[in-house]
Formats: sequence, structure tokens, C-alpha cells
Amino acid sequence: MTRIMLVEDDPAIVESLQAYLRTEGFDTASADGQRGAEQMLAKERFDLLLVDMSLRDGDGFGVCAAAKKYEIPVIFLTANGEESAVVAGLDMGAEDYIAKPFRPRELLSRIRGVLRRTGGRDTVIRLQNVAVDTEKGVVTKDGKEIPLSALEYRLLLVFLNNRGRLLSRNRLLEEIWDAAGDFVNDNTLTVYIKRIREKIEDDPQNPAIIKTVRGLGYRVD
Repeated sequence: MTRIMLVEDDPAIVESLQAYLRTEGFDTASADGQRGAEQMLAKERFDLLLVDMSLRDGDGFGVCAAAKKYEIPVIFLTANGEESAVVAGLDMGAEDYIAKPFRPRELLSRIRGVLRRTGGRDTVIRLQNVAVDTEKGVVTKDGKEIPLSALEYRLLLVFLNNRGRLLSRNRLLEEIWDAAGDFVNDNTLTVYIKRIREKIEDDPQNPAIIKTVRGLGYRVD
């Protein structure tokens, strides 16, 4: 799964952007400054960095320089409209930039474009005989495409991004509410899980992928 580090010191932006990227199939981590980002780069693998140019601890240029040592592409997030700052970032090796405030779908397009150009890692996640291509937004079973609604797909991504973890119904409702922007109640959640199982499970009555943990929630291993 593609891993993205968000280097940003505004907690509200971090929370909302991480939630959005998870629903789009990315594994995310965050650092609130240059020092924290450099420590994470030394210990963990990342495919892309989203870096705010202005940080309380250090700056985005320092983070970009550190990322280049590991050959990790960088997209700058900036509220600075000065052309000189943008040019300086691109000159030092950043792949792209996007000005705040930005539309999430636009940022997603920039991310995917950079990953294509830089040869980002495999974006296909496999669950037994089911494959989810998070780059193309396509789900297949035994090589045949499965049609999922937007909310079904996002719910499946929530499970994929939390493999091995027990997810309560309340947690799932919070995740898909944020993703859909529409009212989703407990009964709706039951319907969507049933529909997904009917499409991806060999035996929906005895699911082997999305498992029910009675009285607690669901888990995908």
C-alpha cells in the first residue's frame, strides 16, 4: 500500500487530510515539524511526502532536502503566493506544489500524477481472490471487475486501511460519514456491508474476508 507522510503543524488540516487520504486507499503518517519528519524518514518507508512550506519547527525546504536523500518525491503545500517561494521549492527538487486552500480531489490528482511519474509502489491490494487497485479505483474478483458504488468502495477501503484491526460499527459510521458527506445511519451501514459481501465473498452467508466479531464489530485480516 502506498505510504504518504504529511508534514504539517495545523492539527485540523492533519486530521481532515489523513481521513480523506485513508478513504482513497493510502496509508498515512504525520509529523508536525522538520525534526520529526527527519526522524520518521530514517526509520520508516514512504512513497511520497506532502510538506507545508511554513513549519513551527524548521521549514519545508529542510524536509524536502532530507527526503531527497531517500529519493522520495515531495509535493509542497503552501499558503504563500509568492512566486519566489514556489520556484525555490521546485528548484530544490520538489515534484509539485498546491496552494492552500485546495480541493481534496485536486490534491488527489496531483498525488497520483507524481506517483505515476516517479514510479510509486504497487497500488494493488489483494484479499484472497479479490484485488483492489487504489490507483484506478477498480475492484476485481478472479480477474473480473466488480461494480461498487462510491460509498461501498470507500467502506471497503476503510477495512483495507485497518487490516487486522477490530472496527466497531460506530467507528465505521464515523469513517464513511466523513467520506460521503451524507447522512449514514446504523441500518444503512448494515445494508452496505451486506452488499459488499454479496459482491466480493464466495459465500456471503459465511464471509471469509469481512468477518463479523459478534457484539463488537468487524475485521478484515
